[in-house]
Amino acid sequence: MNISPDKTTIDDGNLYALLEGRHGDPFAMLGMHEAGNRLVVRVFRPDAREATVVDARDPKRSFPARRIHGDGFFEAVLPEKTEPFAYRLKLTGHDGGEWTMADPYSYGQLLGPVDLHLFAEGNHFKLYEKLGAHLKTIDGVSGATFCVWAPNAQRVSVVGDFNHWDGRTNPMRKLLGSGVWEIFLPGITELTHYKFEIKGGNGALFLKSDPFAFFSQHGTSTASLVFNLHRYVWNDQAWMKKRDATNWQCSPVSVYEVHLSSWARVVEEGNRFLSYVEFAERLVDYVVKMGYTHIELMPVAEHPFDGSWGYQVTGYYAPTSRFGNPDEFRYFVDCCHQRGIGVIVDWVPGHFPKDAHGLAEFDGTDLYEHADPRQGEHADWGTLIFNYGRNEVRNFLIANALFWLEEYHIDGLRVDAVASMLYLDYSRKEGEWIPNAYGGRENLDAIYFMKRFNEVCYERFPGIMTIAEESTAWPGVSRPTYLGGLGFGFKWNMGWMHDFLQYMSLDPVYRRFHQGDITFSLLYAFHEHFVLVLSHDEVVHGKRALLDKMPGDWWQKFANLRMFYGWMYAHPGKKLLFQGGEFGQTSEWNHSKSLDWHLLQYPEHDGLQRLVQHLNYLYQREPALYELDDSYEGFEWIDFHDADNSVVAFMRKSKQGPPLIFAVNATPVVRENYRIGVWGEGCYEEILNTDAQTYGGSNAGNYGSVWADPISWQGKSHSLNLRLPPLGIVGFKKKIEEPKAAEPAPVKKS
Repeated sequence: MNISPDKTTIDDGNLYALLEGRHGDPFAMLGMHEAGNRLVVRVFRPDAREATVVDARDPKRSFPARRIHGDGFFEAVLPEKTEPFAYRLKLTGHDGGEWTMADPYSYGQLLGPVDLHLFAEGNHFKLYEKLGAHLKTIDGVSGATFCVWAPNAQRVSVVGDFNHWDGRTNPMRKLLGSGVWEIFLPGITELTHYKFEIKGGNGALFLKSDPFAFFSQHGTSTASLVFNLHRYVWNDQAWMKKRDATNWQCSPVSVYEVHLSSWARVVEEGNRFLSYVEFAERLVDYVVKMGYTHIELMPVAEHPFDGSWGYQVTGYYAPTSRFGNPDEFRYFVDCCHQRGIGVIVDWVPGHFPKDAHGLAEFDGTDLYEHADPRQGEHADWGTLIFNYGRNEVRNFLIANALFWLEEYHIDGLRVDAVASMLYLDYSRKEGEWIPNAYGGRENLDAIYFMKRFNEVCYERFPGIMTIAEESTAWPGVSRPTYLGGLGFGFKWNMGWMHDFLQYMSLDPVYRRFHQGDITFSLLYAFHEHFVLVLSHDEVVHGKRALLDKMPGDWWQKFANLRMFYGWMYAHPGKKLLFQGGEFGQTSEWNHSKSLDWHLLQYPEHDGLQRLVQHLNYLYQREPALYELDDSYEGFEWIDFHDADNSVVAFMRKSKQGPPLIFAVNATPVVRENYRIGVWGEGCYEEILNTDAQTYGGSNAGNYGSVWADPISWQGKSHSLNLRLPPLGIVGFKKKIEEPKAAEPAPVKKS
């Protein structure tokens, strides 16, 4: 249908571009404009039958708009010459219903040149305050601003129930040079569902969730939800102040790793998840009782597939709605802090899934990922790799890290799959990867990104910790960037985990041949700031539960695991244990059901849980177990040569106070009259015995204490004659005699 010039001030080309949803600059056509010596207001509302322009200052002054096209294009040519004025649109729907609204195309540009410049250079660290959906009031009109980066799109529209998911209705303004699209939609309220409809360069039309959405659906429903992040009132000021002054590398850090979906469920109510509010009571109470210092949550950012455990993220700025809304997650973190528990979350900047509503080919091109699959795809995981060489992509990720620290008061970010980011040939065969500019295998862009991420996080939040899951021998992972390191606060000690699990899985009769497995870790223990980890990765399908990895009969399995935990807490390094390990979960971890809490009715499981609880208490009470974790000054071997008996003995030291003495007997035989050397005479109190009856052991030990003999041994001036329990570790601390109070002088009689 051709429109004659006397019927409209817009030419056919622009009109049909609008009607067909392919106009590149809808703000130049819609809204109020000068046309010759008059003003015109153009409106495109496919859901309207009639439209009227109403003067916002004088509602009695109105101008009916002519329906130029049956698809819903209207134009009001104002009858007299006048200056532009504020107006409203009065619309009548096809069902006869009427509503009045402000015109989205009557508002000017939202983002300024400084925002766009910072984003383009990758340094807009509060980008989440600009992109995404934000409830705003502009010129007295309430609504929401929407901004999204899609530089290669022909057209981007906001769609939702408010416009019947019709992408022709609310096309956005493109800010040339930046690739950002924006619009203010009056009348949008909190919890409005929305997506971006994008027309790619090849004309393909698709829907995308908002990369900056604060709240999202999960599973098969993938809409983003408008959410107000500005109303929650925090009550953790004391924790935050203390955190900022804490040096975690010299402090106790005992982490309980949790997968919220499977820690506990409500079986009586259809096996439903607990909510963030319920976790704030049940989980926090449990962690406090158990003596942990931190909770580490497997990824809580929104993800569609439960079986990914959260490691395939589609909503980087949204806590998953599985357990509640963002403020309820804040309440959980707040409760943790008020009870003295820090919160670490797993963060996944290494890769993202190919789900159609997510970041993959976001604007029809490889925007967030590399175009070449030799750089941009993880074949093993079926995911895509971020293009760290692009400023905007680095900005997206670094701003995301800061977002969790700022908006959710998160205390630490454990960065997943760092090794896959560091190496261009990670899990690739020859010919399947592209060398860097110098011909090497190092991913220089990813290295720069990680350094910058750590620098910015620690600069802005000095009391937090960043933790690398890095499984290779890359040097300086936890060394500051100004000393050539990657800048992480800590690194997971995957080598310790591998060697000790391998040793512990052996029948004790063979352990004598593998003494090196349990001494090797001390050769590199102080090269990094390490966290000793027994994580979810060790108990997934096919790997067996920790208890099941232990050799021997039922009693010996528990004894071995108790010894292993005691050894872990005595070894230099921070501690992490995955849920269920603390009470001896017998089956492999299943993400779709609750832990087997019923096992605690049995003495062996109850005793193991009590041991872990007491180890946490001991760990926090004794500075020798954490103060010099990263220094040779904090550790000394007493003897590691007795492979025939599978016994090792060592000291842990602090800056002041007596050292702690530990002896491990990795065989099921009681070692009577076993002598180890110590410095100094006196009474040594037995502060740990993993074979104690209260933990389910045989109660072989040293009756609570032992006196040092004046017999030099192993280069020490004195020695202890010990009874080493079977498959156990014992720990001792020298008693410090309190000085006696001086007796009062006798009173002289006159």
